[in-house]
Amino acid sequence: MDIKKFLSESRAVSPVIGVILMVAITVILAAVIGTFVLGLGDQVGDTAPQASFSFNYNETSGDLIVTHESGDAIDGDLLTIAGNGLTVDTPDAFAGTDVKAGSSVTVTLTDVDNGDEVRLVWTSESGSNSATLQKYTYNA
Repeated sequence: MDIKKFLSESRAVSPVIGVILMVAITVILAAVIGTFVLGLGDQVGDTAPQASFSFNYNETSGDLIVTHESGDAIDGDLLTIAGNGLTVDTPDAFAGTDVKAGSSVTVTLTDVDNGDEVRLVWTSESGSNSATLQKYTYNA
């Protein structure tokens, strides 16, 4: 066997690399098209907004003021205020508004006990994703 001829012979390398590249491109295209055909591509845009909220509770009246401090503007129809162990009088208090820095709403809490939690929840337009943006825990 002639070693020089063996090392300099490269006729079969080019077709093999070509076939591998064609298979890789086909697999990548199939994955991208399959993702959008199955509807998985729609969920990519459903990421929760980045925003900071503050809570100010008035013991005497039972009112909780929820204020958007900073971050992304959010469609108020996508926000709800939920309570664990307590009752929120208007869970959709932000509805119909564009919630941006400085926006605030007042909700009344009833049946409040120590350790009860109020959550500000964002739900995507499609309803497939939701996230808790901020929590408030009542401590007497």
